[in-house]
Amino acid sequence: MKKYFKEAAFIFLALFISQLLSANINSNVQPVDSLNALLLKEYKNKTLEIEQQGTTDSTKRVELERQILLLKSTDYLKKEELLKRLETLTNKESDRIANKKAKINELRLTAKSFPVIGFFNDTLFNIYSKLGSFSAHDRAEAISTRIKKLSDIYYFKSDSLKIIETETTEDLVFGESIILSVTENDALWNNTTKSELAAKYREIINSEVLKFYSETSFITMAKEIGLALLVLIILGGILFYLNKFFSWSAAKIQLQEGKFIKGIKIRDYTVFDEKRQINVLITFNRILKWAIIILLVYITLPILLGIFPWTKNYAGILLGYILNPIKNMANSVWNYLPKFFTIIVIVFVFRYILKGTHFLKDELEKGNLSLPGFYAEWANPTYQIIKVFIIAFMMVLIFPYLPGSDSPIFRGVSVFLGVLFTFGSSGSLSNIIAGLVLTYMRLFMIGDRVKFGDIEGDVIEKSLLVTRIRTIKNEIISIPNSTVMSSHTINYSSDTVDNGLILHTTVTIGYDVPWRDMHQALIKAADRTELILKEPKPFVLQTSLDDFYVSYQINAYTKEANKQATIYSQLHQNIQDCCNEAGIEILSPHYRSVRDGNMTSIPTNYLDKDYKVPRFGVTVEKESGK
Repeated sequence: MKKYFKEAAFIFLALFISQLLSANINSNVQPVDSLNALLLKEYKNKTLEIEQQGTTDSTKRVELERQILLLKSTDYLKKEELLKRLETLTNKESDRIANKKAKINELRLTAKSFPVIGFFNDTLFNIYSKLGSFSAHDRAEAISTRIKKLSDIYYFKSDSLKIIETETTEDLVFGESIILSVTENDALWNNTTKSELAAKYREIINSEVLKFYSETSFITMAKEIGLALLVLIILGGILFYLNKFFSWSAAKIQLQEGKFIKGIKIRDYTVFDEKRQINVLITFNRILKWAIIILLVYITLPILLGIFPWTKNYAGILLGYILNPIKNMANSVWNYLPKFFTIIVIVFVFRYILKGTHFLKDELEKGNLSLPGFYAEWANPTYQIIKVFIIAFMMVLIFPYLPGSDSPIFRGVSVFLGVLFTFGSSGSLSNIIAGLVLTYMRLFMIGDRVKFGDIEGDVIEKSLLVTRIRTIKNEIISIPNSTVMSSHTINYSSDTVDNGLILHTTVTIGYDVPWRDMHQALIKAADRTELILKEPKPFVLQTSLDDFYVSYQINAYTKEANKQATIYSQLHQNIQDCCNEAGIEILSPHYRSVRDGNMTSIPTNYLDKDYKVPRFGVTVEKESGK
């Protein structure tokens, strides 16, 4: 258990020393308040003339009172004149005090006071005005020092302080020492009289000195030390059992390996295996333990500081480090609630606007709603465009209500992100614009057989950025929309349903074959091919008459544009069969065939059973006269 006491004592000592150093630095550094000095200097200049006039009037008043006393009782006229002059001076004195009070009231909200500090670093009262060569700050420090010297006087009693009235001040005196002097300005700053203020200060100082004697007595100190030890013992016990609890929980986590903890998988991928998950939980267990320990020590520290009178103020400061941020956060949340509810209302309204727009999109896609000149496949991309504008408009309305939206940092980050998005997405924007153009041009739809440049296949996906097609070899090719826009596009499926797609292939046959027989064979081959339409009928075009052969092109209609490879393969098979059946040899353009003694190129199964290979025929001519 000593281990846990040492840990607690070390953390406590570190926090205690840091707080004492911070408090001493703060108490020793006296901020220079130039604005306050300027205000008090202005007050001094304004009241100096008033006080000088008051001194002159006071002298005149004393002289008038002396003259009144010297007058004979029968000299009523002279006495009445002197009394009037005395009343005038008295009224001027009242006006003087009223003017000074008015000047003080003007400065009350802006001028700074200086505290008189007691034994336990608490403020007893404040000093606002100077006295002689002592500024307000110097007076406050001098009074604090004199009060603290009273702690060395063990025979101090509640009636040890006396109030002695002088010509201009009322002094608070202990023996032969003046603790402080109360001036007329002090009374005016505190909205009272000199006598009342002096009595109030005497009561405050008496209470502070007697409290110091009470708090620093042997019995009180023994109780405080005992209470502090009790707090430390309780803290050590809590830390001991807390450490045992977290050790027990760590052991329990280890035992769960392979039981409750079996790893985390997403499909076939293991995100966290058992070992990693155990390590993460044990690390979290350790972090939580130390967080609770530090929190307990931090809570205990103000309790300990609050036990001793010299450190009570530090206890409040230390608690303020936790409570003030929490209070500020709570106030910020509370003050932000009206804006938060405004954002909720805006989001709620725009959510139902989007729902209404989505409903219209579904109705247009299903064909339940039709608009003149508006195609069903335009519904989804149009909805996506409108959705972007609606969300953008919603964000514009929400932006002023976001926390910190009016700060320069927030605006700078927003501008930076905007510039970053603009420069980083230039290529993407071109693809998006091309995707929109392709959508509204209706060049192709999902499922169409198309050809982009040299790439041919079926369209399987259209997005704002790319178009994906599947080739006849099951290859998925993604083509940027800007590339699609910049190249020519062939759509085999767009008109197939209404007019059919014409498939065509060319066969070259020598001039020795009658063209009518060739036409008949090609049309017969097309009629045998599946997925070729009977109507319109297939037809043959003789596309060229070359040196060694004639080019015959068979043209046939189909409505299955996505099955061209199968149809062409079957058509070529049927052309071979029909030509062989008609006795037409399909030879290469420059093939030379010597028929005498050579087998025909037609397969055997197409020949008659009594077919024989012809013999060589030799013709001999005799020359005449020999």
